Amino acid sequence: MSGRPAKRPRIDHSVVNVWEREVGLLPNRSFSNRFSASEDLLRRLGLDKKLDKHKGCVNSVSFNADGDLLLSGSDDKQVILWDWETASVKLSFDSGHFNNVFQAKFMPFSDDRSIVTSAADKQVRYSKILESGQVETSLLGKHQGPVHKLAVEPGSPFSFYTCGEDGAVKHFDLRTRVATNLFTCKEAKFNLVVYLHTIAVDPRNPGLLAVAGMDEYARLYDIRSYRSEGLAFSDQSELLASYSDEFIYLFTPDMGLGPAPYPSSTKTEERMTPQVYKEHKNRETVKGVNFFGPKCEYVVSGSDCGRIFIWRKKDGELLRAMEADKHVVNCIESHPHMPLMCSSGIDTDIKIWTPGGTEKPVSPANAKQASCFGNLQWFDGYNVDGDDDSDDESSEESSDDDDSAEEEEEENGEVEVDDDDDDEDEG
Repeated sequence: MSGRPAKRPRIDHSVVNVWEREVGLLPNRSFSNRFSASEDLLRRLGLDKKLDKHKGCVNSVSFNADGDLLLSGSDDKQVILWDWETASVKLSFDSGHFNNVFQAKFMPFSDDRSIVTSAADKQVRYSKILESGQVETSLLGKHQGPVHKLAVEPGSPFSFYTCGEDGAVKHFDLRTRVATNLFTCKEAKFNLVVYLHTIAVDPRNPGLLAVAGMDEYARLYDIRSYRSEGLAFSDQSELLASYSDEFIYLFTPDMGLGPAPYPSSTKTEERMTPQVYKEHKNRETVKGVNFFGPKCEYVVSGSDCGRIFIWRKKDGELLRAMEADKHVVNCIESHPHMPLMCSSGIDTDIKIWTPGGTEKPVSPANAKQASCFGNLQWFDGYNVDGDDDSDDESSEESSDDDDSAEEEEEENGEVEVDDDDDDEDEG
């Protein structure tokens, strides 16, 4: 007989936690964290609303620090600030870019008035929202290729980094408006430039910068000692790397990531193996990958099959696969304080996912049937418009009467459109 005890089934303690809070045994903050990380709550995530104003693919979505505003950038070259709770536009303006906007982010501690953007036109731009509601935009610098991502230095209202398809990594400081070329990423064997697609800064150690692109490596740099497909750091300095036409891998500090010492020989081989997250498909576009939960308990990614995939971080088990786009989901952003997320992709709208949305809960066992590989057609939940090229002609599950229940998008919020033409676009 094996001396190993049988594996105990996982138990969700949400109800017990509610009772403990009510009788004063669990502090409010601990309750909030435990409840937000509950798998039961995760399975209740559903479509809450759609934000519909862009006229092109939405390539970037990000929340402000307070979580009450959502910022988006699109192929239509517009940047929009949303009150996502009311699905209304607070401000919409021309970014000054003359090609698809790939990334738009608020700068920290700027009262949400400083925004930096990057685009397919190789430009990096700065937008300043004035007290009058007008927007001044200016060119900060240029790469020699499209600029897919930028990374804001945590806690700094002035400092951020960009990477481009020219392989260059640049540092920008809004006080001087000067771009500093840090280095050009090259592969070792033939000294060829690596086209970079993504960049991330460790929130616990802003001196650590990770980049990735068109080869098989995610590279980590210590910016303090530098010499001249998606990434995300968790709050525990773990690094997620999403590989094109492959899987997602989680690298931890005890694998030699960052300043932590390399594992000693007493560490097991198992500890050195990255956790893997499978079933999604990442081939067509540059995908974002992210963490979800108050302590980054889950991993979330978009997919070429139009679904959002959610895995348990610890063991890589697929928990949810939610239909979110007719074509491809590129971006998923978690709210900074609440158990909700937003997604965007080839569709022109942004979708907000909250517990208790329109989607039905699903058991984790069934989620695995949503693999993007093979011919499985099953998926969990929301049917986006459910109209064109329905493969399952004979399926009685195509009760598309639900389509008549499409949310009527109310864009009642006042839209301030600023047509500022004082930009030095041509830099």
